[in-house]
Amino acid sequence: MLPIPAVLLDGGGRIFHANRVAHSIFGDALGAVIRHPAVQSVLSTLTPETGVVTRVELDVPVRRIVQVTFRQWPERFASAIGWHEGVLAVLEDCSEFEVVDRMRADFVAYASHELRTPLASLIGFIETLQGPASDDPAAQQQFLAIMAAQAARMERLIERLLYLSRVQRLEHMRPHDMVAAQDLMDRLLEDSQILIRASEARLILMPTEEDLFFPADEDQIVQVLLNLVENALKYGGPDVEIRVGIVPENGKGVEISVSDNGRGVDSQHVPRLTERFYRVEGRATAAQSGTGLGLAIVKHIVDRHGGRLRIESAPGKGMTCRIWLPKTS
Repeated sequence: MLPIPAVLLDGGGRIFHANRVAHSIFGDALGAVIRHPAVQSVLSTLTPETGVVTRVELDVPVRRIVQVTFRQWPERFASAIGWHEGVLAVLEDCSEFEVVDRMRADFVAYASHELRTPLASLIGFIETLQGPASDDPAAQQQFLAIMAAQAARMERLIERLLYLSRVQRLEHMRPHDMVAAQDLMDRLLEDSQILIRASEARLILMPTEEDLFFPADEDQIVQVLLNLVENALKYGGPDVEIRVGIVPENGKGVEISVSDNGRGVDSQHVPRLTERFYRVEGRATAAQSGTGLGLAIVKHIVDRHGGRLRIESAPGKGMTCRIWLPKTS
């Protein structure tokens, strides 16, 4: 068996056979690669004497860059299986290389922009402590507390940026491990205890079918749940009630829902909530606590799993985040 993704095409440019590696790496996207106009254009000009390399860019469901090398199938082999002509296509997924380059540029751009404000605050307070407040213990304690909060905010921001970068690097690779819905709920209950104890909120986990399994990266889905719960705690209000459920959906997938009865947001903001650093003006504690990356991370993880994210909210009616994930990888 070839250790690389390889596809045999018939004379019409249709897939005759694809090896196991090709199916494992590309899955449903394999057909989209072969049907891509760039591939079909190359096939129409291919000759027995030459091999051709082309580059294919796919944007759905996630952005992927694929390099495809073509060579006409030798006639002696083609005739052995009843062909008069055929093409061997070898595929190389170059998505990760491009993602790494883009992440490097994005990290510098986003970090420099978002860190500017807390850094400016720290510099200002340090100058004050070295000057006018050098002999004022009360002011020193006040400023040091603010500086500690700003430093903690920068640390959270950098951690979220690094996590988002890791998610993007794996976004084109669908997970295949089967996870149990009940295991996800158990981990959420354990990992969210510190968040819940620091507030007056109530976390309610809805009953889950014991035999509900689906393909997923368990750590990433737990991170999705934690991000959504944390989002509800920050913006829902002091005594918000948060409900989490995982249920089967039409036999083809599962729906994960996280809803709260908090303040909610105007519908005009909903389409932009998953943008990096997008914040709704006037939401309580957002400026102090939020990084603007939580829902962006959720969106990228959902995309990696081939799922869909839907957010519903209205002022005074809370927010509900619904995630549909397929039951087959």
